[in-house]
Amino acid sequence: MSAAVRVPGPKAAEQAQAAVRALSGLLKKKAPRTLRIQPEGGKEHVTVTVPIEAFALFLEILAQMANGNAVSIVSVQAELTTQQAAELLNVSRPFLVGLLEEKKIPYRTVGTHRRLMVSDILAYKDRDSAYRRKIADDLAGEAQKHGLGY
Repeated sequence: MSAAVRVPGPKAAEQAQAAVRALSGLLKKKAPRTLRIQPEGGKEHVTVTVPIEAFALFLEILAQMANGNAVSIVSVQAELTTQQAAELLNVSRPFLVGLLEEKKIPYRTVGTHRRLMVSDILAYKDRDSAYRRKIADDLAGEAQKHGLGY
């Protein structure tokens, strides 16, 4: 996560949006995609077969760029510092440390520093999102039961 984050400009977002529109139909076929890449203005091209998972990830990256979002790719086997993990979860570092002390996310220590696996952070994020969805559904159900218009 040390690479500089670059937010796509309006032109890049527009190009990404056009690419998503042009390529998204190809994702419906659940087989590896063979793509021919030819640089603009170039005469030579390269043909490669791309695994469907990589193609889907490529389309997700383009979709995020089309929305003006910066994108970063991190291996799920990567280890992060507490600061990097907090940034990934969009929480403060002290809040994350509290989660670690409550044993809600596994970690290991290297000297006096904590290291967290990206896969463990993402698993916590999924559990937390599911819990929040359940609470929201329960609240909406209660509101409907009491005729509050939800």
